[in-house]
Amino acid sequence: MGAPIVVGVDGFAESPPAAHWAAREALLRDLRLRLIHAWNPPSPQAPTLPHEDDLRYWAQRLLTDLVGELRDAHPGLRVSAELVPRETVPALLDAARDAEMLVLGSRGRGTPGGYLLGSTGRHVLAHGERPVIMVHADDRPLTADVTVGVCLRGTNEETLRFAFDAAARRGGALRAVHAGAGAGTGAGASGPENEESGEARAGDALDAALRPWREKYPGVPVAEALTSERPALGVMHTAPGSGLLVLGREETEPDPVPCLGSVIHAAVHHAPCPVAVVPCG
Repeated sequence: MGAPIVVGVDGFAESPPAAHWAAREALLRDLRLRLIHAWNPPSPQAPTLPHEDDLRYWAQRLLTDLVGELRDAHPGLRVSAELVPRETVPALLDAARDAEMLVLGSRGRGTPGGYLLGSTGRHVLAHGERPVIMVHADDRPLTADVTVGVCLRGTNEETLRFAFDAAARRGGALRAVHAGAGAGTGAGASGPENEESGEARAGDALDAALRPWREKYPGVPVAEALTSERPALGVMHTAPGSGLLVLGREETEPDPVPCLGSVIHAAVHHAPCPVAVVPCG
């Protein structure tokens, strides 16, 4: 039996859409779905808080109701749920280690709050050992197509493996975008000829990165896109019409405030579809 897909559930409106997205993915991959809600228990020395039992009851009720909703909406789904008596970030990171992927709800798109990724999401995205998918409350199934951002200065193996596999499972096409092509051709390089040469080199490098995966997934139509826009803008302008945006994340050094990079940060808040962040390296 394969590793499950794990969904982090809280009491916010983004959790049910994330769980339904994960349920469809679990059926697509013939995997189990595991819902977890992290429960921060008081220390043994702490006095019992008023209504503490009520809070635990409603947390369990949240999971029970969502499981019933998922089973009704997705016949054949294998789903379980549990309260995890740990702090949220460690609980999610531990659950993700043994999962195919971790799915979280992402809030705030299109609002001022959308520019501030919550602490939980930021830490999980930065340190997760498995792909993390962020689903907005208003995400709707668009197409079976997948867009993937390709960085020509780093490793893309895990990112492209995930993206090609996702497109193949969905029966969709893959759009591979490299942003920043031709924007910097080296010290002292300028003029149309140098820019054209830089774009040609970027095109050759993108084609080379995709070639082994095209051979492995011959049934997936692939379109290549090069843009001189800044990476965050270039990826955002390529993603509309896709059902999933896939981005790679290089290894992140331990830090109280993890840095995700401008592309991931922009995608999580503003992409028009769910975003998969795949750890690389």
